[in-house]
Amino acid sequence: MIQKSTIDRIMEATDIVEVIGEFVQLKKRGANYVGLSPFANERTPSFTVSPAKGIFKDFSTGKGGSAVTFLMELEKFSYPEALKWLAKKYGIEVEETVEAPENREEELRRESLMIVSAFAAKFFHETMLETEEGQSIGLSYFKERGFTAETIKKFELGYSPDQWEAFTGKALREGYKEPFLVESGLSVKRDNGALYDRYRGRVMFPIHSFTGRVIGFGGRTLKKDKNVAKYVNSPESEIYHKSNVLYGLYFAKKAIREQDNCYLVEGYADVLSVHQAGVENVVASSGTSLTTEQIKLIARFTKNITILYDGDAAGIKASLRGLDMILEEGLNVKVVLFPDGHDPDSFVQSKGSSAFKKHIEENKKDFILYKTQILLKEVANDPIKKADVIREVVESIAKIPDSIKASVFIKECSGLLQIDERALLSELNKMRAAKAKKEEQQRQQQNNRFAEMPDEPHFFDEPVELEPPVAKDDAFQEKEIVRLLLHYGGRMIDWDGIANTYIGPFIIAELSDVAFEHQVCKQITEIYRREVENGVLPDDNYFIHHKDKGIVDLTINMLASKYSLSENWYEMHRITVNDEQVNMKATILGAIFHLKKHKVGKMLEDLRSQLQKADSEADQEILLNQYMRMKKVEKSISDFLGSVIIK
Repeated sequence: MIQKSTIDRIMEATDIVEVIGEFVQLKKRGANYVGLSPFANERTPSFTVSPAKGIFKDFSTGKGGSAVTFLMELEKFSYPEALKWLAKKYGIEVEETVEAPENREEELRRESLMIVSAFAAKFFHETMLETEEGQSIGLSYFKERGFTAETIKKFELGYSPDQWEAFTGKALREGYKEPFLVESGLSVKRDNGALYDRYRGRVMFPIHSFTGRVIGFGGRTLKKDKNVAKYVNSPESEIYHKSNVLYGLYFAKKAIREQDNCYLVEGYADVLSVHQAGVENVVASSGTSLTTEQIKLIARFTKNITILYDGDAAGIKASLRGLDMILEEGLNVKVVLFPDGHDPDSFVQSKGSSAFKKHIEENKKDFILYKTQILLKEVANDPIKKADVIREVVESIAKIPDSIKASVFIKECSGLLQIDERALLSELNKMRAAKAKKEEQQRQQQNNRFAEMPDEPHFFDEPVELEPPVAKDDAFQEKEIVRLLLHYGGRMIDWDGIANTYIGPFIIAELSDVAFEHQVCKQITEIYRREVENGVLPDDNYFIHHKDKGIVDLTINMLASKYSLSENWYEMHRITVNDEQVNMKATILGAIFHLKKHKVGKMLEDLRSQLQKADSEADQEILLNQYMRMKKVEKSISDFLGSVIIK
């Protein structure tokens, strides 16, 4: 458990724009900030951050909440993990309540994998720096590659001893559990049940998550034996999915955002050397083919990717088709080729950072134009091959969602391919039409599958008792009360005949005779009433940081708006817009009495139903008297709404 006073200090120190800005590229728009959703694949920003309210709202997925909620949704942190991450960021000390080895098995499975990975990174790093074997083999290797002590420390580089059970034995003695050692891939289990080290005799490259925690490893052998794999990487696990990870992104994301460009290289050493040279906006796909998930990670910070290739022409050609998916995600791609015999690592080490930056600036080419030139070199005068090249180039252009940008490339490639621009446009339109038709067929198939589903789907093995549905009007009226409590509950009333009280307690008192039906609205109003009775006036932050997710979700929905009116709207256009704050009395009393009128209307409807079913005259008379009294109540509310509220 983390003490409430500590949680309060963390919340006070947290700047939600600063926190979310580490994961999403945000742009100021009015009083808020907007960006592309990190939870969905979108091209138009619907993700909004309100610094004044300390909340975010993703209108494409419906997710919303505080900085803590954001970390929990994006990084799958538990509530304590998110708080600890924020505490570390803002230098706030948090006392750990679960530290002893014998208690580690009580941690959540995912956290246990994180803990054992962090222990392994520390073990490998210290082994390299503090043991004779580590210094003579691991440290010597990194120094020979030109890596400084600062780089070695920053990236937590290490060395795994060339022994069967050096790491595994140490981990077991420290209390780490066998299942987590095996699942993380740090230890391998023999057929007889014994464990041994996966990475023995290798230099170690820890792989960090988006938030800086170690989630996996790459181990490089220094042996010349061709039968030994050069690199061994962590297997897939609950915390490590290689298709979702870019090596070095944790250290590069700030620079990527600032430079509005991401350099993409192939290996660990490329990242380390380029980063060390002062070019920090660099990441690697860690030897795997680039994935859509990795591209989306980059797209959070920039729309510009520059791919740094070594001089291997065969490798370049093989990767060209795979890079089309970068275009499909709407990103701009440039390519830089290094001289034969050089990769980014060797070039920057031998030439220096100034020459490296200059080479990139002078040699970067747009991906599509570069691809066109590369493919054209092979066709010579063969018309069949040239036709294939034209088709392949147009296929790449067809991936670009921006039609204006695609038209520009058609014009450029028309000159390079020496073919009429209209012919290229015709081919482009055919491909787009075919793609649209295919997507429509897929949508139709999906709709047909839904149509074929049985009326009574058996989703559950046992009957599930669901909460009774709330009428739409009920939910709307009750949510409006909650919205007003959140927005204006802490404001003082200064109306004719009513003063010296707060709006929140006033609303609660006025609705003491009203039963809420929407479950979350009921919870919020009951909590509000209880807190007021205890002498506390809860504000929106109270509900934003509530432990109940349903309460948090409704709170964010009531506080967040997808649109905000420009501060200069009236000055520029001389258009006035109704503002509910101009006449707060009408706003508050209107909501209260509209809800009451709606509830009375439902009671009248219920009484009418009972009257139709009543058998005896006595029952009918009782119900009729009740009905007439309720009609008088309804009329008085209507009169009040018609006279007082409007005026």
